[in-house]
Amino acid sequence: MRRLFPANPLAQREELLRKVLPPLIVAVVLVVEVAISQLRNLQLEFWAHLLFYGFAGPTVTFFALDWIAEGARARTRAEAELRGLYEELSRSHEQLQHIQALMRDLTEAGDLGAVLEVGARGAKRVSGAGRASVQLPGGLQATATGTAEARYPLHAELPTGGRLELDLPRPPTPEDEALARSLAAEIGTAAQAAWQRTQDLMTLHLVDDSIRAERNMRRLLLRVTGTMAERAGADFRAVYLVDQDGVLRPETVQGPQGELGAYGVPAFAGRVAQAAEPLRASPQEAAAFGPVGSAVGFPMRDEAGLVGVLVLGRAEAGAFAEANMPLLALMASQAALGVRNARAYLYSEELAISDERTRIAREIHDGVAQSLAFCAIKLDVVARQIHTDPARAEAEVKAAGALLREQIQEVRRSIFALRPINLEKYGLLDTLRMYVQDFGEQNKLRTALDISGEVALSKGDEAILFRILQESLNNVAKHAGASSVQVTLAGGPCWVQLRVQDDGRGFDPEQVSGRVSSAGGLGLTQMRERMESRGGEYAVVSEPGRGTLVEARLPQVG
Repeated sequence: MRRLFPANPLAQREELLRKVLPPLIVAVVLVVEVAISQLRNLQLEFWAHLLFYGFAGPTVTFFALDWIAEGARARTRAEAELRGLYEELSRSHEQLQHIQALMRDLTEAGDLGAVLEVGARGAKRVSGAGRASVQLPGGLQATATGTAEARYPLHAELPTGGRLELDLPRPPTPEDEALARSLAAEIGTAAQAAWQRTQDLMTLHLVDDSIRAERNMRRLLLRVTGTMAERAGADFRAVYLVDQDGVLRPETVQGPQGELGAYGVPAFAGRVAQAAEPLRASPQEAAAFGPVGSAVGFPMRDEAGLVGVLVLGRAEAGAFAEANMPLLALMASQAALGVRNARAYLYSEELAISDERTRIAREIHDGVAQSLAFCAIKLDVVARQIHTDPARAEAEVKAAGALLREQIQEVRRSIFALRPINLEKYGLLDTLRMYVQDFGEQNKLRTALDISGEVALSKGDEAILFRILQESLNNVAKHAGASSVQVTLAGGPCWVQLRVQDDGRGFDPEQVSGRVSSAGGLGLTQMRERMESRGGEYAVVSEPGRGTLVEARLPQVG
């Protein structure tokens, strides 16, 4: 059998001595005894025996004991070497465990700050340093200290910038330097990954904000694709959407210089539409988009199916080899959701416009038209009575004039309530001030507006809150018979609250909860549902003869 370890020379020598020495001693004694027996002289034999056994015995015993002592010393040295090797292996094993724990903790660290804290503590533990510090460009730093003495500095550069600093209790060795470089490489890699995750989350947050805040389809797509293009370093972006007939059509095509003309859907966009994952275009497919050397396409899908295709491009070839495709695909899915929301919002606006036209037609038919017809009848009566009964004719003319003036006022109120309000241009607070003042002047009412605290609402919530104000004031003008109205807008730490208080005749809310106003066709129930759909609250407090208080609350934007 082949030996796994080389033979020990000392062990070989002891084995040889054990096997050879006894027979050799016996042979030497026999030879000596035979030689002494030939002397034939007792005195000479005595002195020969004394000389042989007095010299040979101690000599043999000395060398035997010396060999045994040498073996014991060799064993002692071997045991010391083994103990030293075991201790070194134990230290190496413990250090390896610390390194494995550090790598695991770095992987589990949630953000850049956590990576620095974990890196500093782990580097101190692994290296045995009394102090460890991790620094990144921009002033980010984390330090871990202990009770051990630290007099010998050692540092290593992180591959992505920054440095790892260690204060050792002993002069650094080449092994310490190599370990510091390895730790710096691991911490730098983890920091870069955490920074990338942070950037990805920020990008997704921007896209999500765009989807939540933007209702205009074109502006939404420009903002989302702009964010994606910036993230991927693209200078060309295009969106092709599926229309109501299931046909893919160009929606927006943007190049480095702005809007580009789109005269069809390239074959690559159609291929992406059939795929369930992002695709990279061949050079021939990329050329179909114009001066584009490389392109990548993302299907925009949601639970309902294909919404469209989003394409990013760059002038140079092979530019998207290192692109973060999963992140970009997720952003494309978010864009699909935004498109669905924008289309739903557009559809709801169309329905609202249709309902508004129906309501206006009904109000004109039931109100103004009938009043004008009644005035026409009165004037016909006046025409017949003007000669026979002038006094009665004069009274009828005055009644018709009063009715006409009342209807003119009603038409003016409707026009005022329906006029467009530019919230985006003036902002919520200035729009409230202008609207409340104009409302008082238009309806001959005393109005007061009190704004306090900080108001932070999304664009959609601002539109909802302003719509509630419009509805409430219009109800005051049309039904309350009030002389004054107080509007209060207060921003708190969690909520924004709108209060509209009038001193009118009041009413029983349970009896008129479904009443429709003339400002936009929303009754009390619909206004409550609209507020609750945005996470808010809506309440009306009123009773006959006590005026009316409308309260609406929406959560502040975090």
